[in-house]
Amino acid sequence: MRVVIQRVSRACVRVEGRAVGEIGIGLLVLAGFAPGDEEAELDWMARKIKGLRLFRDADGLMNRDVSEAGGSLLIVSQFTLYGDASKGRRPSFVHAAPPAEAELLYHQFVDACRRGTVPVAEGQFGAMMDVELVNDGPVTLVIER
Repeated sequence: MRVVIQRVSRACVRVEGRAVGEIGIGLLVLAGFAPGDEEAELDWMARKIKGLRLFRDADGLMNRDVSEAGGSLLIVSQFTLYGDASKGRRPSFVHAAPPAEAELLYHQFVDACRRGTVPVAEGQFGAMMDVELVNDGPVTLVIER
């Protein structure tokens, strides 16, 4: 599993012009899945993301997690995180989970993120999505498990 996390002041996912997921302060999580990813990886990643201290405290230091900041998560599936562009000009996606497996993993990951008190919004798996965000900082991390 591979994720790109961006701290945002707001983010929105639209499908055919209609907002399907929207948050204010929080984390935009772009999530890609590999064949063989299992529940243990999904649970670990959900806990990791919710526990990351990426939000400023009263002294301006990154000492608060998304819950302490009163934020939310917006989770968007993105198989292109497993794109391999090391050869040629067209990326290969052979390292990404096949669509049926990835969809199941995506929904399991969203469910894992929903355990607890952090509100979770999501994109629409398999759809062409427009993702709007205001990256706060900017703060962007890549995490793989």
